[in-house]
Amino acid sequence: MLTSSDIQGVRAGLLSDSSVAALAETFKVLGDTTRVRILDAVSRTELCVGDIAELLELTESAVSHQLRLLRGARLVRPRRAGQQIFYTLDDNHIVRLFAQGLEHVQERGRPS
Repeated sequence: MLTSSDIQGVRAGLLSDSSVAALAETFKVLGDTTRVRILDAVSRTELCVGDIAELLELTESAVSHQLRLLRGARLVRPRRAGQQIFYTLDDNHIVRLFAQGLEHVQERGRPS
């Protein structure tokens, strides 16, 4: 059992309330299968809304709605090319988060 001093030391290193809230929100956004499928698709190459809709057999409206949430959570980023907007994972942190999440699921013997 930890001493009072040990408890204080651990408590001092705990995440701030704002960090806890931000992390929980990120995982909440990741808790939707459609959004995970979109992240999987854009982790492979830049895609526009129409491409994502076709790949995942969704409406463009549904894809746009999910991309808005993913952008809000800073999981994907847009790149405009003329009239088209292409999406990809936001940065290397998200690439690693997605890859490590997948590795975790696969090592537990769950379906890939």
